[in-house]
Amino acid sequence: MNIEKIRDEIHVIMNQWKDQNVVRPNKLFLIGCSTSEIAGKRIGTSGSTELAQVIYDELNAFKRDTGVNLAFQCCEHLNRAIVIERDVLDRFGLEEVNAVPHPEAGGAMASYAYRQMDEPVLVESIKAEYGMDLGDTFIGMHLKPVVVPLRLKQKSLGHAHVTFAITRPKLIGGERAKYQI
Repeated sequence: MNIEKIRDEIHVIMNQWKDQNVVRPNKLFLIGCSTSEIAGKRIGTSGSTELAQVIYDELNAFKRDTGVNLAFQCCEHLNRAIVIERDVLDRFGLEEVNAVPHPEAGGAMASYAYRQMDEPVLVESIKAEYGMDLGDTFIGMHLKPVVVPLRLKQKSLGHAHVTFAITRPKLIGGERAKYQI
């Protein structure tokens, strides 16, 4: 596992996000991440705090540049709960749940993010506008209902498959309606 290569790849990915001009301030940006998959191992078997740090640092820079709110999905052992800052919980009117992620229950990425945040909390679910799935962690349950794939050039991070999503409002009204697309 080449940490510098991962650092370069996540930097490229986040710059590609910025180049799309789809991210708006104060929206939720969900990250599902398997550091095991990034390292070329089976999901949930080889979590890496070192990889989590590299990814978190780049995501935090993206947050500063765009004004989005970062949300980190825990693994299945915490029922895919979400790590966010307390001020995000308050602004979005979310309900806190009680758990502290760690690498064996929550995953390396979510537990690292939890330790870096000013006032981290867990919530059971959110409805994010944007999502990034690093290693097929299945983030769809925490995205708004109409998900649209975002096609970026970078399709992997290390050994992990990467997918990107944005959401759009539902189209309602039937055949006489007109839409802003």
